[in-house]
Amino acid sequence: MANVLDIRRRIRSVRNTRQITKAMKMVSAAKLRRAQERALASRPYGQMLTNVLRSLVSRADVYDPDTGEALHPLLARREENNLLLIVVSGDKGLAGAFNTNINKAALRFLESKTGKNIDVICVGRKGRDFLRRRFPVSPAPGGLSEAGSSGSEGASGAAPGGSAPGQRAGRIQIAGELTNVLNRITIEHANDLAESVIDRYTRGEIDAVYLIYNEFKSVIAQRLVVSAVLPVAEIGAADVREAHELTTEERERAAEAARTAGVSLQPPSTAAIDRAAALFATRPVDYIYEQPARELFNALLPKYVAGDIFRSLLESVAAEHAARMTAMDSATNNATKMIDSLTLAMNRVRQAKITKEIIEIVSGAAAQ
Repeated sequence: MANVLDIRRRIRSVRNTRQITKAMKMVSAAKLRRAQERALASRPYGQMLTNVLRSLVSRADVYDPDTGEALHPLLARREENNLLLIVVSGDKGLAGAFNTNINKAALRFLESKTGKNIDVICVGRKGRDFLRRRFPVSPAPGGLSEAGSSGSEGASGAAPGGSAPGQRAGRIQIAGELTNVLNRITIEHANDLAESVIDRYTRGEIDAVYLIYNEFKSVIAQRLVVSAVLPVAEIGAADVREAHELTTEERERAAEAARTAGVSLQPPSTAAIDRAAALFATRPVDYIYEQPARELFNALLPKYVAGDIFRSLLESVAAEHAARMTAMDSATNNATKMIDSLTLAMNRVRQAKITKEIIEIVSGAAAQ
């Protein structure tokens, strides 16, 4: 049995750890509030852009009237032989099962696409490190750098080499990465990523683009989503292929962590802004556009794809902070329980020592 001094040292160590986890919880709560605000601020633009595109669809020839084929390359559907998967994870750990669940979802997706060539773009270090241990890096240049620029090799370790574009390192390969930018993600990062993806899809190098990320609505309403980005199936509707909701136990833990950190379970209401954005370009009148409707639609559709990717990145950042806040709250509670248990053990050891000393004194006195 450990002596009193050893137990006291352990209690002191656990208390120091509890202070760290409590501070990390409050930091994550503050970052979560800012991430929520950024995600909410991006909604009106996305809603208005969606309404404009829907209005243009009724005025432009999006599909060939004779063959029914899509006239815009981002709407064209092909047999899925070459795929591109974007995996959005976190750059840091200590977020519970956040990164583990994303990596497992990525593996399930890759295993389900047997016999297909898949290029993977990793957004976030945790997903990058996990997938790099299992799959080779593309020998062709063109990975995404730390700053999010396509076609350059940056500090984050973009795909090296200079082989021919058609050469592959394997059926599944890491084609690019975007790391160390999630805490300062901007629309430029999403635009560069979308531009690289759209360019490859337009040239026919890939037949479909999928995105794995955490969709965030509130602290207790989030889910892990696998959605199809390209081809665009329907303007304004996410093409979700797989979704995993939080369990009841996870919701309860997240709610308790939010309550103790002073974070609202529901984000600020944006109903008025959403209603105003929903009415934009939807009135039953004949809008007059400066450019031809077809030309305007062709120019705005890539922006719609970039906006969808940007929204996904913002929501994933918010979900990561929520997961880290919940994980640090659980760690703090566990540390408190451990301190109570160690204190009880220390008192028992001290009491046993005192009892032993009293017995020795009494026995010595009786022997005299």
